[in-house]
Amino acid sequence: MTSSANIYVDDGSYNKLLSYLMGLDQSQLEEFKICLQSSQLLLGNFQQIPWANLKAIDPTNLLCLLSEYFSERQIWEVTLSIFDNMNLTSQCTEVRAMMNELAQTQGSQDPSQEEPEVPEEEKDHRRRYRERMKAKILMMWDNIPWPEDHIYLRNVTEKEHEGLKSLLYPNRTGAQPQTIVLEGLAGVGKTTLAMKVVLHWAEGFLFHQRFSYVFFISCHKVRDMKDTTLAGLLSWDWPDSQAPIEALMSRPESLLFVIDGFEEMDVPSTLDESPPCKDWYQQLPVNRILFYLLKKELVPLATLLITTKEYRTTDLKKLLLNPWFVQIVGFTEGDREEYFIRYFGDQNKAKKILNWVRKNESLFHFCSAPMVCWTVCSCLKRQMARNPHFQLSTQTTTSLYVYFFSSLLATAEVSLSDQSWPDQWRALCSLAAEGMWFWKFTFAKKDLKHRHLEAPVIGSLLRLNILRKVSNCEDCVTFTHQSFQVFLGAMFYVLRGVRGSIGGPPKHQEMKVLLNDALADTNFYWNQMALFFFGLLKRNLAEELEDTLRCKMSHRTTDELLEWADELESYDLVSSCFEFLHFFECLYETREENFVRQILSHLLEADIDIFGSLQLQVSSFCLKHCQRLSKLRLSVSSAIPQTELTFNLETLETRPHSKIRQWQDVCSVFSNGNLTELDFSNSKLNAFSMKKLCYELRNPRCKLQKLTCKSITPVRILKELVLVLYGNHRLTHLNLSSNNLGIPVSTMIFKTLRHSACNIQYLWLESCGLTPLACRHLFLELSKNSSVRFLSLGDNDLSGVEVKSLQGPSEMPESSLKELSLWFCQLGTPSCKYLSDALLKNKSLTHLNLRKNNLRDEGVKFLCKALSHPDCSLQNLDLSDCSFTAEGCQELANALQHNCNMKILDIGSNDIQDDGVKHLCEVLKHPKCALNTLGLEKCNLTPACCQYLSSVLRSSKSLFNLNLLGNDLEPRGVSTLWKALKKSTCKLQKLGLEKELYNIVKGELEELQERGSFLRVKCKWDFNDLEDKWWW
Repeated sequence: MTSSANIYVDDGSYNKLLSYLMGLDQSQLEEFKICLQSSQLLLGNFQQIPWANLKAIDPTNLLCLLSEYFSERQIWEVTLSIFDNMNLTSQCTEVRAMMNELAQTQGSQDPSQEEPEVPEEEKDHRRRYRERMKAKILMMWDNIPWPEDHIYLRNVTEKEHEGLKSLLYPNRTGAQPQTIVLEGLAGVGKTTLAMKVVLHWAEGFLFHQRFSYVFFISCHKVRDMKDTTLAGLLSWDWPDSQAPIEALMSRPESLLFVIDGFEEMDVPSTLDESPPCKDWYQQLPVNRILFYLLKKELVPLATLLITTKEYRTTDLKKLLLNPWFVQIVGFTEGDREEYFIRYFGDQNKAKKILNWVRKNESLFHFCSAPMVCWTVCSCLKRQMARNPHFQLSTQTTTSLYVYFFSSLLATAEVSLSDQSWPDQWRALCSLAAEGMWFWKFTFAKKDLKHRHLEAPVIGSLLRLNILRKVSNCEDCVTFTHQSFQVFLGAMFYVLRGVRGSIGGPPKHQEMKVLLNDALADTNFYWNQMALFFFGLLKRNLAEELEDTLRCKMSHRTTDELLEWADELESYDLVSSCFEFLHFFECLYETREENFVRQILSHLLEADIDIFGSLQLQVSSFCLKHCQRLSKLRLSVSSAIPQTELTFNLETLETRPHSKIRQWQDVCSVFSNGNLTELDFSNSKLNAFSMKKLCYELRNPRCKLQKLTCKSITPVRILKELVLVLYGNHRLTHLNLSSNNLGIPVSTMIFKTLRHSACNIQYLWLESCGLTPLACRHLFLELSKNSSVRFLSLGDNDLSGVEVKSLQGPSEMPESSLKELSLWFCQLGTPSCKYLSDALLKNKSLTHLNLRKNNLRDEGVKFLCKALSHPDCSLQNLDLSDCSFTAEGCQELANALQHNCNMKILDIGSNDIQDDGVKHLCEVLKHPKCALNTLGLEKCNLTPACCQYLSSVLRSSKSLFNLNLLGNDLEPRGVSTLWKALKKSTCKLQKLGLEKELYNIVKGELEELQERGSFLRVKCKWDFNDLEDKWWW
């Protein structure tokens, strides 16, 4: 394969080759691709192209792919060889003539010159257009107002060229994607890269053979333009405003559109309803022209290079056809280190500062943007110069931004009276906040005038690099980095004043909406705005801003926040995806423990993932103040040390390890006196941290009732739970599912269960890799002295002859076990014999779940021997998906004739058909039948069964719930059912029915409900819903 620096053939040769390939019909094109797999046709010594890269490729990208594997001469030779094999005589003649012509001209032709086939007039067009674009990009570049002490890290030209080429060949598999999206945070260099693509093309260094013309379209510049045409839009950058449109239209595959700043565009609400547009001369709003370009309706063969901030990626994906997304990350960690070293000059000092920044994960992430690196460095340098005793450890992200703005503005020279300053700052902050609400980051002169921002203030902010002019938009300004706008937008909500930023609700109501959105959204900028808002509540920072900006902070903000927190009690925060960890991070930013204690007194439940040092730090700070917390899900994967002391090499001192203290603070919430439910599933803990956790769970103040420990790593640490189970009478629920317990761990836990000091009543051991022998051991321990009334062993392999161990319950004449779940335990017909014996000997068992076991008709027959006995106490039986037929239903019907205890029966997902329903209906009509719930989902029922069911519905006094979902009953079947459902004698309250069948009777059902009927139709039976759940 040739190097990526020489992957293009010259434009004249390219045109000819492309015309031959595009002249092939679909079958010929497929044959051409197949021939590329033949070593003979590739003349033996050429590299074969992988079929995965060839099979779905179009002619344009096929030629690009060929040029990656072969030289120009080789492409012609391979094409001739394949055309000859395909018997394309006329094409072979033309290819040979073209090869002879190339052989004569190639030696004397300068590769940097234009191809001879291009007319002189078009050559002149291209030359002048490139000069115009080069001047335009350089002017835009020169107009970017970088701060004087900013460090510009520029890659050497060769590396930069390689990086730019990778944008248009990002997948390196050969085919060039026709739509490439550069996505990333604000300020990481998306627009810079896009501008460099245009500049290096205009200078003739890159892409000049692939693209005849490259157009740079700035979304924020064109969004306010009057209606125009695509031809008119492209003429804007033409030297004489007369673009050669016909020439452009004749070779659309050689055009590249660079569309910068998609986030500035508003998606038209009627875009999907509008007819396709292919006309270059159709007058349209500019945003519609751009959307037709993006959707490949206009100029479908052109290549698109789009830049966008990451929060608009979802919107963009809906518009694009087969896009290739490239994540622009900005400064790498190495770049950040180089920047800090070059800025401070002292390598040791720079690395010490950078290590501190690394610990502040959100700030370190922000530093991927060069302007944030400059902000952090310039702020710290000023503070260190001003205060010799300055301590990094006391700094937060918010404090850095506060000191950055205050130090700049303390020296600013603005001819304004002291009375004008507060209004001007409030106006600036209001502008920033409004921009955040509407995702507006570029502000026109009218926006500044509307906010009454005065020219001296704007001028000062431009000089201080807080604002900057937008290079290609006259009289427009933007914040130098979006984090400045985020910070000032947050500051708006702590300043005095009652008016909101968007002219609607008052400020405190707007603030509540902001927090609700920010803490239920993973949008980086909203999250950062909430972080700054809480950080500005720190007293010394508020005082710093008041002194510098000469404007007062609101004293009501804290009270309004407490009101907001009080309202949180009425929400189900876990199900509403509340970002607890980000909330804790925001509270940690305040460092105000009294305030944090007050606001967290309203928190009743939390869901926390501790996966790094920052998460452990903020969780430890906040959880110790959650005194009313009653439910906690805590997943821990952050490494917690196994030793309590750490040795500092610099000071030669031994001190307590900070992470140990933080873990102790986290565990302290377990003994707050209110926590009743703890789930620390999916955690990775060592023995030391597990012992600390268990120690707090044994605290007399601990009121824990429910403990869930699923998927714990390593499993052996679960042995420490023995300390908790023994002697803790409040703990009644234990879930150890999804842990491969093994013999040592299971033996220790099972032995503890029999102890009189253990009060576990509900035990889940699903998917624990338990063997039949281990289960028999469990039953034996439970039979000796146990409080367990519910046991689930689902998804454990209990198949084989050793399933006799399930007769264990027969050894428990006085057992407290009432509910037993053995779903998907590989049980078969033999198992049912022992289960039948157990049902007769264990009088306490009322619930049995055998779902997803291959019991078949013979197995059901064994079970029915026990069910038909008057002494059988079973009330709830789940036999769904157990592979039995109507014959099994006949056995169940016979058993139910003698059983007055059975209340709930689920036999869904069995092939019982109409005959099976008929057998059951005969017994359901019996006055002594107590069945109130019957599950018949996915039983291959037809309309014929509805006659039997109607008879039951008219006469049964006990049947309240019937699930018929997943059966094709057809309208006539539903009509039959409905006649019975309308009868006053029908007691049914809930019916499961497919949506299209429900729609048939929806109107009549509403009329029935208006007359007082309790009947409801469910189109989806949700077993996580307490109302739909038949099992405990």
